[in-house]
Amino acid sequence: MNAMTAMRQYQSVNNQAQIIDASPHRLIQMLMEGGLSRMAQAKGALERGQTALKGELIGKAIAIVGGLREALNAEKGEELAVKLDALYEYMMVRLSEANLKNDTAALEEVMGLLREVKTGWDAIAQ
Repeated sequence: MNAMTAMRQYQSVNNQAQIIDASPHRLIQMLMEGGLSRMAQAKGALERGQTALKGELIGKAIAIVGGLREALNAEKGEELAVKLDALYEYMMVRLSEANLKNDTAALEEVMGLLREVKTGWDAIAQ
């Protein structure tokens, strides 16, 4: 086993342990962090001309935003949940456009929106 494979396995086990111990609040934070990370990686892949990798990473980002959308609780969140649902839907559309048009600006727009939502989420006491 080479060092890179060992490091990936360690990271996987570490991530799984964090998920098991995480509160629902922390799980949402982790999703947002993962989405931002995939978008940043996709932007880098786009800038390097790695089209297939860019598409794979944007696909993962779309899935993460979809997960955030599914986690919304309309009963408890009321108006805020409705607005976040619409925002997450918009993000998914913009990410799809970024993928189809190789649009760095669309990626950056969604990253900015998700960062803003994450800032608010991080400010909420657990």
